[in-house]
Amino acid sequence: MVAPTYLAFDLGASSSRAILGTLDGDRMDMEEIYRFTTPILEENGHLYWDIEGMWREIQAGFNEAITLTPTLCSVSVDSWAVDYVPIDAHGIPLRNPYCYRDRRTEGMFDVAFRTMPASRIYEHTGIQFLSFNTLYQLIAGEDEAVREGLDVYLTIADYFNYRFCGKPVIELSMASTTQMVDVYAKEWSGSVMDAFGINKANWPPIAQPGTWLGPVTERPSVMSIATCSHDTGSAIAAVPATDEEESWAYISCGTWSLMGVERKDALITKASREGGFTHEAGLDGTIRFLKNLSGLWVLQECVREWSEAERIDWGELEAEARQVASQGELIELDNPRFLPRGQMEERVRAYYQENGWRFPESRAQLVRTILESIAASYRRCLDELQKITGESIDRLYMVGGGTQNQLLCELTAQATGLPVTAGPVEATALGNLLIQARTLGHLPAGVTIREMAVKSSELRFYE
Repeated sequence: MVAPTYLAFDLGASSSRAILGTLDGDRMDMEEIYRFTTPILEENGHLYWDIEGMWREIQAGFNEAITLTPTLCSVSVDSWAVDYVPIDAHGIPLRNPYCYRDRRTEGMFDVAFRTMPASRIYEHTGIQFLSFNTLYQLIAGEDEAVREGLDVYLTIADYFNYRFCGKPVIELSMASTTQMVDVYAKEWSGSVMDAFGINKANWPPIAQPGTWLGPVTERPSVMSIATCSHDTGSAIAAVPATDEEESWAYISCGTWSLMGVERKDALITKASREGGFTHEAGLDGTIRFLKNLSGLWVLQECVREWSEAERIDWGELEAEARQVASQGELIELDNPRFLPRGQMEERVRAYYQENGWRFPESRAQLVRTILESIAASYRRCLDELQKITGESIDRLYMVGGGTQNQLLCELTAQATGLPVTAGPVEATALGNLLIQARTLGHLPAGVTIREMAVKSSELRFYE
């Protein structure tokens, strides 16, 4: 028998990849078969995603998968949240989607809260207030040509699933991040949309995670599946937590860090709202009660700038950071000043000057300080989580690309005082692939996705 294979496209804000998964008994073997830099455009003072450039790369990855595995079973795309593509009645994009780091949403909180108070928006949606949320992007407005030609909006991953099979839906884990979904009904919130004049007809039906969308138009033997279109949703589905007696929290660690717990019900309180906690839909009716933290963004931007002058090796950076002592001062990485792209080291330097601190003497010292600052943000979030939920946490599960930085994992264990299980590195792709396999009925009888994740991963443990 030919082992069933599946294809996951995991789109990231900096790089994207195609991962081929092959089911081997009770484990999923993964192979990266294609990778590309996610194309971003700077035009007329705005940041956009090159949507057609991305589609060409996705097609190239899909063709590579077919060449390697002619009997491919299915395909699914996941991506970051909040950004969206306006398309016309013929399925053609009316413009490139804005990047969430574009500055056009600055000041939109003030505009929004004059229409509906923040407390009421939170009561309806349970979503953390971030200036780039879909709601505030819509409030910022559209060009007249887009308004006149608009048929439907699709979020990034769901747009590419649509390109594969022609069925326009937005999967629930992704829809929940827009701040326009009712946290209880898990459908578009008429209360929020009506208040802001958002036409519900321009937003397609919401699909549950693990929905068959239909055959791929150009390859009908391959099924298009909506897994968890939001990359964090797929990643948390693959958290290798199987001890039902253990109370645990997760950190999905990459450009952003998403830290939280998995719940069955919403926790809409003044404390959760003021603490910046969000309720994002997960697999099987779960709620990801979490907080968005800056993650590796500041360090990644510094490395990108340094790479313009010389080749930078991440492993060498980590090794050098291990050799230097802690400087003591920590950076508030979630400060809005660090959100935009570009001139990151200069902005960090200005932050130090404003606080009267001595800027790190070496690149290694700066790297260590950023990593220590990330770990400190985890500690603060852990304290808030335990206070708001009234539950103590026994273990942290760190998943995603950031777990490759072992120094960060060690610093996290030290800062939080908790044991840390790190891995899988490709949690998002693994979750995506396992949901595909379960949707097609291919998982071994009685074996859960998380049990499969344990057997499919190389895990590291930090005390």
